[in-house]
Amino acid sequence: MTTILLAFLALSVLTPALTRVLSTKVFYLIALLPAAAFVFTLTQTATVTRGGSETSSIPWIPQLGVALSFRVDTLAWLLALVVTGVGALVLVYCARYFDADEPALGRFAACLLAFAGTMYGLVTADDVVVMFMFWEITSVLSYLLIGHYTFRRESRGAALQALIVTTFGGLVMLVGVVMLSVEAGTTSLALLVAQPVTGPVATWAILLILVGALSKSALVPFHFWLPAAMAAPTPVSAYLHAAAMVKAGIYLVARLAPGYADTEGWMPVLMTIGVWTMLVGAWRSLRQHDLKLVLAYGTVSQLGFIMVVVGFGTRDAALAGAALLLAHALYKAALFLVVGIIDHRAGTRDLRKLSGIGRSDPALAVIALVPVASMAGLPPLLGFVAKEAVFTAFLEAALHGDGWGWVALAGTAVGSLLTVAYSIRFFHGAFGTRGALVQTALHPSRWDILIAPGLLAVATIALGPLAGRLDPLLAPYADTVPGGGHAHLALWHGFEPALGITAVVLTLGAVMFWKRRGVAVLQERVPGAVDAGRGYGLLVRSVDRTAARLTHFAQRGGLPQYLGTILVVFVLALGFASLVNRTWPDSVVLWDYPGQVIIAVIMGVAAIAASRSGQRMTSVLLAGVTGYGLVALFAFHGAPDLALTQALVETMTLVVFVLVLRRLPARVTRPNAPLHRRRRALIGVLVGATMGTIAMIALGARQAPSIALELPRLTLEAHGTNIVNVALVDIRAWDTMGEVSVLIVVATGVASLLFVSGRTETLPRLKGSRTQRSPRNRRRVVADPQASSAGHAVTRQSWLLAGRTIKPEDRSILIEVIVRLLFHPAIVVSVFLLFAGHNAPGGGFAGGLLAGLALVARYLAGGRYELGEAAPIDPGKILGLGVILAVGTAVASLFVTGIPLQSAYASVDVPVLGHLSFGTSTVFDIGVYLVVIGLALDILRSLGSEIDRQSEAGEAPPAGSDASATGSGSDAAGAPVSEPGAEPVPEVVP
Repeated sequence: MTTILLAFLALSVLTPALTRVLSTKVFYLIALLPAAAFVFTLTQTATVTRGGSETSSIPWIPQLGVALSFRVDTLAWLLALVVTGVGALVLVYCARYFDADEPALGRFAACLLAFAGTMYGLVTADDVVVMFMFWEITSVLSYLLIGHYTFRRESRGAALQALIVTTFGGLVMLVGVVMLSVEAGTTSLALLVAQPVTGPVATWAILLILVGALSKSALVPFHFWLPAAMAAPTPVSAYLHAAAMVKAGIYLVARLAPGYADTEGWMPVLMTIGVWTMLVGAWRSLRQHDLKLVLAYGTVSQLGFIMVVVGFGTRDAALAGAALLLAHALYKAALFLVVGIIDHRAGTRDLRKLSGIGRSDPALAVIALVPVASMAGLPPLLGFVAKEAVFTAFLEAALHGDGWGWVALAGTAVGSLLTVAYSIRFFHGAFGTRGALVQTALHPSRWDILIAPGLLAVATIALGPLAGRLDPLLAPYADTVPGGGHAHLALWHGFEPALGITAVVLTLGAVMFWKRRGVAVLQERVPGAVDAGRGYGLLVRSVDRTAARLTHFAQRGGLPQYLGTILVVFVLALGFASLVNRTWPDSVVLWDYPGQVIIAVIMGVAAIAASRSGQRMTSVLLAGVTGYGLVALFAFHGAPDLALTQALVETMTLVVFVLVLRRLPARVTRPNAPLHRRRRALIGVLVGATMGTIAMIALGARQAPSIALELPRLTLEAHGTNIVNVALVDIRAWDTMGEVSVLIVVATGVASLLFVSGRTETLPRLKGSRTQRSPRNRRRVVADPQASSAGHAVTRQSWLLAGRTIKPEDRSILIEVIVRLLFHPAIVVSVFLLFAGHNAPGGGFAGGLLAGLALVARYLAGGRYELGEAAPIDPGKILGLGVILAVGTAVASLFVTGIPLQSAYASVDVPVLGHLSFGTSTVFDIGVYLVVIGLALDILRSLGSEIDRQSEAGEAPPAGSDASATGSGSDAAGAPVSEPGAEPVPEVVP
């Protein structure tokens, strides 16, 4: 099972690349994987039929008892067959449904395949934490699939709505999962059900879990997201919203029912909401004119029906629920696929505009008739068998004194009546002939698009008469539900009450369709006082308005006001915590040596001077003094690693400030200086006092020996001698992974603020530099007439490739020479720091910062074209590669040791070089190195190159700014233009 999940992951990653080669035929290829999983699941039939299970487990987080454990019993087997079988058919259908010019086809195919794998993982996971992980992944993938047509507003809105609703339910469910796991002392689903927990905690946990199940399966009041999701392509509707994702909540309820059906609140919640959902969905379905919406609201209704059955908590109802779940997946997926064919061939899904399709395409009509009849409950189809079993189970419970049995029987009977009515309406609207309309013209299509719905229809027909063979396959699950029961699945049970109920339901449903005009008039008279969809919109708008008002109240007055608000809240919150603190250090050492006092005084004076300076650049440089003072403190305290990193970070920070200041006025304006100065000074003093107090409290708060005492031993075990670097890449690598993620978010946020009209892929380069690769053509002496005051051409060495793009008055040959001489040594030293960091000062973070500063030097000396020549690659690719290496190192160990981020080492004796030791933590550090370089390059592209481009495009900086203070901000006057409307591209002159 683990191998199958890995195969889904690997093939999903490769699918976009395969799509570029195979186009729509890629669906045939990737359909082989769920088909293979379907066959593999069939091989487990003998085991689950005997009541056994197939299991596999890989330790994951042993401290919490969480493992990558998977278990296939009867219920998981059934859902796995549905997920993989229907998934394979839907993928085959996609090959004919989509055209080669479909936008983002590779992404869609990858997401759909990944969704199939995720659902397989969800229904087979035995650990509730792992199950929840798959649960949330399905929400994310459904968001991407529903919003496939990103250029359509309704698609984006529907995707966001589905994500918000299902994620809300998932978060509530997570609380319940944690409560139940902690109370039971295990995360195994099998143990949680076999040894159910009782008591108030268990009751609340189960109710919270039910919230997640109801939201995922689109039951009232969360049902509105499912019809809105019909904005997705039809294959998505057929798979996610008929056969797969919406079954997740039903599966969870069915899984927990054997152990928790008697829990207080279980029956009232599921019976009431389930019956109401069935009635509301069916009633709304009768009012729709879009065939997909008819099916969508019908799906809502059927999900309520199935939820009532699987949650009823008796053996016979569990058996009927399993059969109904299978029948619904077959007939509803087939109907959605049929609607997709009608939409493609007729160009509309409006049943008021369709006429005569049954005559034009009788094969399609016959294929559609089978699932429609099964949905209505006509014999001899599987839907009829399942409904008979449902009515029998409810009637048996009601006759034995179960009051909820009467509620379930009456509610599902009325709901089934409405189901018959909208089933006939759907078929008549899609394939009937209307005298007032001309026959609908159909576009030609290949016959093989009928394969998927045809096979689903055949299965629906075959499983009805074969219900007796199906019974022993599903009975092992039903037998796990406490309570007696003797019912079995069969096409014919003789003349019994359930058959009479079915006959009445079918008759009244047909009469209701016959009198549809009167029903429509009645529906118009029913006021729509309560609408969950409108309630959701009202709630979202209320949140938006409230957030806007709070923002307007707390964040107005510009950046100083924003910072002031944040700092005041900081002082109030932590200041109060400090006042009630009772843990203080026994003694305080003011300084270790006099040099500390001198450094602290310098830092304090610089900070005060920075706040009083009227020049922005001066303020930045003075603020930098405080950072370099910290470097000195680290260095004098014997922390060279921290000193080196702090020095590099401070330098990079100064560069970023300088780049930003080019677009700001040189002087700081203070319209109300006295008032604001006092207020800011007070806030600054309070923040400093609070931080100092917190530091003192922290010194006295320790009650146990510090973990730092163990770091030397752990560092040696990690084959290193540099405690700081080993802690970053080995001992606390999880923290580093989080910090790497933060860096990527920072890069994305900065770029998003600058690239408001679209993000460029790569940095601009000199015209011709992409083809002239030889060093002889790249190094040349160029004629520079502007360098001579007499107008005579003189020759100047172009030490940097793009040096000639800088205005003569801004160009410094000295800086060009220095940068040319130091760039490559800096890169070499950065690589040295990377590999030496495990045993000496350095590491991936410090090495990446040094390489980034080398790129900064190239940019400051030669401008954005020089940066493009120095790093002609998309920064996003560097960031992505770094993340892949870091995360890949974390994941790879799962397949060897079962513990994420556990390091492995290899040692070898090499002649001349001596003894070498290489560990996987070095690969992790290389990922950090690349992420830092990518971040530096992305910031240079955003705050440097993009601002330069905006300046050249005529977006002048504010008056008084120092935009031309560096050569990078100048334009290339007289440079040739590559195409109309494009920016000037300096040409390399031979």
